[in-house]
Amino acid sequence: MFKDNWIQVLAELEQKGEPCVLVTVVEHKGSTPRDSGTKMLVTEQGCYATIGGGHLEYKALELARDMLARGEQQMKVERFNLGASLGQCCGGMATIMLEPVVQPRHHLVLFGAGHVAKALVSILVTLPFRITWIDERESEFPAELPAGVTRVVSEDPVDEVDDQPAGSFYLVMTHNHQLDLELCARILKRNDARYFGVIGSRTKRKRFDYRLRERGFDEAALARMICPIGLADVAGKHPAEIAVSVAGQLIAAYQAPAVAAEAGRESSADVVVEQRI
Repeated sequence: MFKDNWIQVLAELEQKGEPCVLVTVVEHKGSTPRDSGTKMLVTEQGCYATIGGGHLEYKALELARDMLARGEQQMKVERFNLGASLGQCCGGMATIMLEPVVQPRHHLVLFGAGHVAKALVSILVTLPFRITWIDERESEFPAELPAGVTRVVSEDPVDEVDDQPAGSFYLVMTHNHQLDLELCARILKRNDARYFGVIGSRTKRKRFDYRLRERGFDEAALARMICPIGLADVAGKHPAEIAVSVAGQLIAAYQAPAVAAEAGRESSADVVVEQRI
């Protein structure tokens, strides 16, 4: 469905953290469906406004959705001869710019609303995360939550694990070690976490490994659980220090696919050079 109020839609998408690409006709020559400056907003499932329809718009949608699927964040400029390359009867030239304007947000499920969790949330809201924050104790949550944070007061936080989307990030840092253990078992059972960390010492890790093995979890499953959490080079026990360390580890986790992809592209380029030599 096409809508002309793409500016309003963009504001709504930014609030939700839904990725989108802004398509702009930056140059036109001769007869074209729309003039320079015309814009269209593209999401994975929707399209708002129009750059004139026809094969040009079809190609723009195809390119924009390919960028969304690949998670690309770099602007692209494409030029089309409407008659020769796209078979449109108007026959002019059009140049479009495709600009990712909303960075996709990663979903983090945070169990526990203690001091470290509060310090961590204040950092994560400045990063591409949307946060589901879960605790049994309503009084522990701040009176006002930042945009992108959803508070869930639950009598049984373990049951909340089953309702989370696949590929979520999980952080377990409650006030109760037994609750932490039950959460760990339920998260490991899902086997689809993109990141799974548990606050605690190496002694806690050993105790949890032993008890989780008793429940049938093998070494491969336990290896997916990070405990202690945070970057090894960042020491300190103050909540803010721990929060910064954990935030750094989360950044490394969500950047890992892009880093690997870039390394793969560089490796492929090296192979091509070697073959040409």
